[in-house]
Amino acid sequence: MSQSKVIVIGGGLAGTEAAWQIAQAGVAVTLYEMRPVQTSPAHHTEELAELVCSNSFGAKNSDRAAGLLHEELRRLGSQVISMADRHAVFAGGALAVDRAVFSSELTRALANHPLVEFKRAEITHIPQDSIVVLTTGPLTSPSLAENLQQFTGMEYMSFFDAASPIIVGESIDRAKAFLASRYDKGEAAYLNCPMDKEQYLQFQQELCQAEQAELKDFERESAKFFEGCLPIEELAQRGEETMRYGPLKPVGLFDARLGDFRDPENKGKRPYGVVQLRQEDKAGQLWNMVGFQTNLRWGEQKRVFRLIPGLEQAEFVRMGVMHRNTFINSPQLLKSTLQFKHQQHVLAAGQLIGTEGYTAAAAGGWLAGTNAARLALGQPPVTMPETSMMGALFEFISSASPKHFQPMPPNFGIIPPLPTKVKSKQERYGQYRDRSLADLTNWTDTLSPKAVVLS
Repeated sequence: MSQSKVIVIGGGLAGTEAAWQIAQAGVAVTLYEMRPVQTSPAHHTEELAELVCSNSFGAKNSDRAAGLLHEELRRLGSQVISMADRHAVFAGGALAVDRAVFSSELTRALANHPLVEFKRAEITHIPQDSIVVLTTGPLTSPSLAENLQQFTGMEYMSFFDAASPIIVGESIDRAKAFLASRYDKGEAAYLNCPMDKEQYLQFQQELCQAEQAELKDFERESAKFFEGCLPIEELAQRGEETMRYGPLKPVGLFDARLGDFRDPENKGKRPYGVVQLRQEDKAGQLWNMVGFQTNLRWGEQKRVFRLIPGLEQAEFVRMGVMHRNTFINSPQLLKSTLQFKHQQHVLAAGQLIGTEGYTAAAAGGWLAGTNAARLALGQPPVTMPETSMMGALFEFISSASPKHFQPMPPNFGIIPPLPTKVKSKQERYGQYRDRSLADLTNWTDTLSPKAVVLS
């Protein structure tokens, strides 16, 4: 294996950041981008780091999850965030950019770096004789996706992805939701939100009338393969009973607070329908709405799902989405250093590993690039502090349940709790920020040999 050269495959935000960090560490790197040799159904230009959706990187304020991630990356010398700051446009409380200038300037910066060799070519196989960073994103080419299947040993890689919303546990009304497993078998692992018939029928009606998001042409083409995991609004439209025989099935779920469920006299107290929430993280701070994959617009999701008893004040850290996606089962395959467990000279970052959002992609590129450079220099890879937004995100994608893993955006729900509970959300998020930035400073100060310098 060559220790003097690193290969980055994919010129999106993660790949651009990774290549820059590798080169800045004094290591020669080759960056491969397949466009325009091989086109993508989502991209429109040949530039690196093209923003194919919004031009916004999310909230600017550092007491917001995206804003905290921005600030962490600024302090770590991120080229992507530096360029975003340089070409920002007015967008209220968000960091938004002039996307054409942003991408062209990043392309120019990488192409002009003396240690970056920029090649436009499709890579169809993962090189085995170099340190490799995979950043090919949700539209990985079919040839490379097939090779990635073989590399990971996974049966599937690319599919039409339908993800359910995730809710902050503290925002769930535990006076209404009850903890139980079906028929009391095994550990009580689900939070259950019961509905009476009137509540259920109103919920079904609102689902049927809610406005859906429009799919892109290539996503609509993929949707026909997803009959086995239909959106909740589609189930609602198929009739009154469909959800009650599917994800809202009430059979075998009983609220122990209402008495002995085996008592025939208690039958009238049993719910007409039940929405189940499954624990998403080790600490139980995040809960997934089981079976609630959806294509509703995000505002509609909040409006309709807050009709569910117990979720009236629900705080969503991720909304339900449906789109063409390619991502690996990171908890099964990756370490929190973003190295593959079975071949540690290969790293991955970006949407390919199950992080969501522009800034999260850049953050993954920063860590994967930093660790690739350290490997090339004979230094040990680093793991970031879990109390930072970056560290929490990479700890989550490497330790979540492999069986239920779904892509995750940065959010405060994945950060370890504060020592003392803080009721005010604004104050709580501010304390998360302060701890994160302090711990990040301490972490960089103790690195040996030192790999990064805070600005």
